[in-house]
Amino acid sequence: MMTVAATRPAAVATSEAEQPRRRSVTRRLLAAELRLLTRDPLTLTFVLAFPIVSMLIIGGSFGTEPDEVFPVNPSHWYVASYFTVVIGATGLIMLPVHIATYRERGVLRRFAASGFPRWSFSLAELAMGLGAIAIAGPLLLAVAAPVYGLPDVEDPARVAAGIVVASVAFISIGVLLGTLLPSARAAQAVGLMLFFPSFLLGVGGPPPAVMSEPLREISERLPLALANDAIREPWLGIGNGTGPLLATFAIAVVATTLAARRTAL
Repeated sequence: MMTVAATRPAAVATSEAEQPRRRSVTRRLLAAELRLLTRDPLTLTFVLAFPIVSMLIIGGSFGTEPDEVFPVNPSHWYVASYFTVVIGATGLIMLPVHIATYRERGVLRRFAASGFPRWSFSLAELAMGLGAIAIAGPLLLAVAAPVYGLPDVEDPARVAAGIVVASVAFISIGVLLGTLLPSARAAQAVGLMLFFPSFLLGVGGPPPAVMSEPLREISERLPLALANDAIREPWLGIGNGTGPLLATFAIAVVATTLAARRTAL
């Protein structure tokens, strides 16, 4: 009995001592990640600039008055939609290319040789992806504000939930793609093939009301379109976004589980 009583406090003390070390390891890996990411300005430019430029072009193409095609101000429709474009660009282009470049150059092996534990890489990628979205998303809104104005957020709690769930889902998809694809070129090609159809049909292209029935059915089932509806509907007050949010949450659970299994260093 005395032996058991003595070992329990020791085990608790060991666990508590490991927590600061785990945080330190994650911070070190994240710092290394950010340094390496700054050496790839093309990917960063795409995530930061492409949604803004596209939003400025298409946001003013349909006027500012609601009609039979747009249930709200068309400019506000696209401002809300292009926030999701930032999430999609981060998950489908930035992270896959970034991680696949690591594999190609042997960076992941060096991380493993440096003693970084398996879970730290997944956590660092999640933090980096969320950081990119946290910078690029508000930047897009800051540019949109003086040009088109910002739409009022009708349901802030649901919008926040949609942004968080969609971000986790697409960051996990990006990590999974980056660990599956053999090279940076392959990751870039696959990422672009996944991103642009989703972008044009489900988020930043023509409104669903003007699409043909087959295209509309396809667009409604795209993961990026589901994430967009989970954010845009409660933002603009054109729905509660519950169905798309639950679907996006399911995608996040599956993608995160698969990505966690693939990120062994």
